[in-house]
Amino acid sequence: MSNPRPLNDEEVENEMKKMVAFISQEAREKAREIQVKADEEFAIEKAKIVRQESLNIDAMYEKKHKQAEIGLKIAQSTILNTSRLKILREREQLLSDLFEEARKGVLDLAKDQSKYSKLMELLILQGLLILLSPSATLTVRASDRKLATKAGEAAAKQYNEISGRTVVVTIDESEDLPADSAGGAKLAGAGGRVKVNNTLDERLGLLEDKMLPEIRADLFGPNENRKFYT
Repeated sequence: MSNPRPLNDEEVENEMKKMVAFISQEAREKAREIQVKADEEFAIEKAKIVRQESLNIDAMYEKKHKQAEIGLKIAQSTILNTSRLKILREREQLLSDLFEEARKGVLDLAKDQSKYSKLMELLILQGLLILLSPSATLTVRASDRKLATKAGEAAAKQYNEISGRTVVVTIDESEDLPADSAGGAKLAGAGGRVKVNNTLDERLGLLEDKMLPEIRADLFGPNENRKFYT
């Protein structure tokens, strides 16, 4: 076996070139692998970021959408409540005006002495039938004392005819109904222990309370919130 001969300069240079070419090729392939992997990781990370940001945007939009819905509902509720309160105030004012007109009509009754005298007699008679007392004291307006005295006598007579009992009717001169009241009379019997308020203001108030639901229904229709009717 013969010993290999030493490489000359040209051969050494060629071998060196081959080695350099091989190393360069390996480096380029490695660089391509690194680039591909980096591109893949970049794409994955980019997709994650885009997805997360999309979720954040969706969540933020959903939150703002809900806030807008809540704000809209609050605004609608506020407007509705304000409208309802306004309607209620207008209704109450209308009823107040209606009852005030009714009171003015009652006040006008006293201007017709004939009608008012008969009404006073009936009011006193009703009070006497409630008291069923042998004596009754009337409290009336100062301007009605003379009229009430005659009406009391007539009422006492009718009371005797209806009940078979007698009653002495007197006027309380120590106390009067207010001058601006609608009239009528307060009656006291059994030594002042039993009292009947038969003033026109009281009767009008009782009528208002009794007729208010019916008046409301006639003016504004049935109550939508009411479920049961007796």
